[in-house]
Amino acid sequence: MWARLSIVAGLIAGILVAALVLGGILAFAPAPVSEPTPAPSVTLPSPSTNPSGAVVPSASAEASGDLGSASPGASGSPDAGASGPTSSGAALFGIGEPAPALVVPQVGGGTIDLANLHGQPVWVNFMGTYCPPCQDEFPLMNGFAARYGDTGLVVIAVDVREDEGTVAAFADRLNAVFPLGLDGDGSVSKAWKADLVLPVHFWIDKDGIVRDAAFGGLGPDIMARGLGSILPGVDVTP
Repeated sequence: MWARLSIVAGLIAGILVAALVLGGILAFAPAPVSEPTPAPSVTLPSPSTNPSGAVVPSASAEASGDLGSASPGASGSPDAGASGPTSSGAALFGIGEPAPALVVPQVGGGTIDLANLHGQPVWVNFMGTYCPPCQDEFPLMNGFAARYGDTGLVVIAVDVREDEGTVAAFADRLNAVFPLGLDGDGSVSKAWKADLVLPVHFWIDKDGIVRDAAFGGLGPDIMARGLGSILPGVDVTP
């Protein structure tokens, strides 16, 4: 009997020793290292483009005023309320310099040639029929053309890169009282540095010198100030 008890006790002691050894091995074994999960790749959006392929300015760039009025005191210009044009505006539009050549076909027939208007104050507007500010400005321009026509003022709108039928229908719909020209290939607006954004306005005095310029859309106060720069002695009101 004692022999059997000794055998059983030996078996139990062996099992306990084996369990302790196994526990020690597990306690000091290094923890398994899992492979890191790769971070998902991110594709940055490319700049949006218009149908012609030109990069469309972001909303923040437009809101910053970089494309705002370059006319002195115009809303959105850095020097709003100043007595003269900003240096950047003068350089961009050649304010104080002779106006570039402007020879374009006229809607309805004939040719508009700025050189033939020497001796008269001229208001030149580069525009497009698809442009909401251009549409909003036409009634105001009609009013100024009618009110100050007896001063010799000539108002000209030059449509950029559209066909004559589209421009003629636009002029009829808005009852334009001044001539419209066609810059079919955009070369004239480019020469005038008016190809960045439409509409763009220039006021040229009777000697052919650019006296004021501004991006649209304009209100009657800015239009009146532009006209005042080329109609000396005339009380131009909005």
